[in-house]
Order: sequence, then structure tokens, then C-alpha cells
Amino acid sequence: MDSASLAYLLVLLVGVAAGMVSGIVGTGSSMMLMPVLVIFFGPQQAVPVMAIGAVMGNLGKVLAWRREIDWRACAAYAATAAPGAGLGVRTLLALPAHAVDIVLGLFFIGMVPARRWLARRNMRFRLRHLALIGAPVGFLTGIVVSTGPITVPVFTSYGLERGAFLATEAAASLAVYASKITAFREFGALPASVVAKGLIAGAALMSGSFFARAVVLRMQPATFKMLVDGLMLASGLSLLWAARA
Repeated sequence: MDSASLAYLLVLLVGVAAGMVSGIVGTGSSMMLMPVLVIFFGPQQAVPVMAIGAVMGNLGKVLAWRREIDWRACAAYAATAAPGAGLGVRTLLALPAHAVDIVLGLFFIGMVPARRWLARRNMRFRLRHLALIGAPVGFLTGIVVSTGPITVPVFTSYGLERGAFLATEAAASLAVYASKITAFREFGALPASVVAKGLIAGAALMSGSFFARAVVLRMQPATFKMLVDGLMLASGLSLLWAARA
């Protein structure tokens, strides 16, 4: 097996596993798959590839839990997060590839204490809070691929749980990632080769999302927290390591 075939095989295998994890805890696909994409395709290609993959992965969760979507919460968040993501993409494309690796790595590691801080605050959000939070989080999503560790406590603080949370967060993320893809295309960062790689990654993520539905209601809260923190720490360290090469 040549190196190119091995790369795509690993993307598929990690993508299915990442889709399952994301389908269970609501986040984690980018944190698991992004380091693999960066290593094989480079950071500049990895971000738009992951954006395409994320659209398909979130679509899988929407289809699996479509009857439980809170459309009001989805619309409130996406209304500001989607344009914010477009601005984030513009900022990302102005950064050198080496800096992208470092930013991604530090972001994922920094989200471990940030997520715990949000959880301790035990905040209760309303629709207006989702709209206010959407803009800055969308901007960050345009730069750092995914802000799932932030949106998890945001949507759960609104009162969504399990299937309703997974479906609503995924539906809102579809609008955000669609904005990212549009921005990449307008700035000439979405050639056919990147689209093909994104479709491969997305197919793997989508299949994993459907596999996860059978176990999503069985996960304990403590297990969820440990899994998210472990994913963020491992992904952040791996990207910082890649930045040294």
C-alpha cells in the first residue's frame, strides 16, 4: 500500500471513530480527525477539508435526531454565528501555516479549563444569549475548525439534553460550516482536490454518527466530561508537536 492510500485509509478509520464520539457527546470529531488531516494534508488544506467533513458529520446527527431539533435555539445561534465564521475564515487565510498549527493546538488545550469554568458557573441561557454568544464563537470556529467544547455547555445551559442537544447543536453548526465553506470558495481555497478529501472525511464522520445513536443515552455525565477533556488535550498536544516539524 502506497503512502497516499495509507493516508486515506487512516482518515476513513479515524473519521468513523470521530463520528461515533461526536454522535455520543456532541463534539470531538474535529479534535480527533484534525491532527490526522494536518499531518497528511497540511494545515492550510486541513481546515477546509474539515469544514466539508463537519457539514456531512453534522448532517448525520440531524438526520438521526431530526424530530428533536429546537429550531428557535438553532436559528438564534446560527443567525450571528454563520457570518462570524465567514470573518474567521478571512483571518485564518491571512495567517502562516506554522501559526495555524500553534493556534489550533493552544486553543484545544485552553478549552479544557475553559469548559470546566463554564460548567461550574451553571448558567441558564435564553434565546438572546445564544444570539450574543454566536458571533464570537462563530468567528473562532472560522479560525480554529471547531468550537464544540464551547457550544456543548452553551446549548446544554439553554436546557437541551441528549437527542435534543445533539440535533439542535448539529443543525446550528450546519449553517456555520456552510458559511465557512462559502468563504473558502470565495477566497480560492477550495479546489477540487480539497472537496474530494472533504467528502471522504465527511462520509466517514456521517457513518459514525449513525452508529453512535444506539449508545448515546447510556453515557454517564462523568464519562462525557473525561472524554471531552482527553480529546482536547491529546489533539492540542499533537498539533503543537506538528508545528515543531
